[in-house]
Amino acid sequence: MRKRAVFVAAVAIGTVAVAGQAVAATGGPAAAPAQPAPAVTVQLNQDTAVLHGMVDKYQRGEANVALADCPGAKAGSTTFSSPVLTFASYDFGPFIGVQATVSARAELAPGTAAGAYPLTVSCGGKTYSTTFSVPAAQVAEVPSGAAKAGDGSLAE
Repeated sequence: MRKRAVFVAAVAIGTVAVAGQAVAATGGPAAAPAQPAPAVTVQLNQDTAVLHGMVDKYQRGEANVALADCPGAKAGSTTFSSPVLTFASYDFGPFIGVQATVSARAELAPGTAAGAYPLTVSCGGKTYSTTFSVPAAQVAEVPSGAAKAGDGSLAE
């Protein structure tokens, strides 16, 4: 009877060990799930309830803001960069209504041509980039002698 009890105990222990290995190999309760790295975003401007299509588009004549949602964003070690933008007034969030942890006012360098340009944020020891567009500049002044709506110059 004693041999039988030892044999049953050995079989039971072996079965538990094999079952535990099978659960761990299949990603069951014994395996710890891998946590995905948080997504980092960087963009120029944000859509609002009234204006859509503003993301990653420079708005001439308006206030422009670079935004990044970057875990670990800290003053002094988080910076935006672009070959055609300068940045000032960094602010660290979180922000209400904006998924971002850092923002900065963005100013376009004078004489920048229309086109697509990179926008990069460095935070947490890594860099993340996006591309934004700059529209062509509009005519700022009406040429001398040109017809003006409402001044009667088009009346016959």
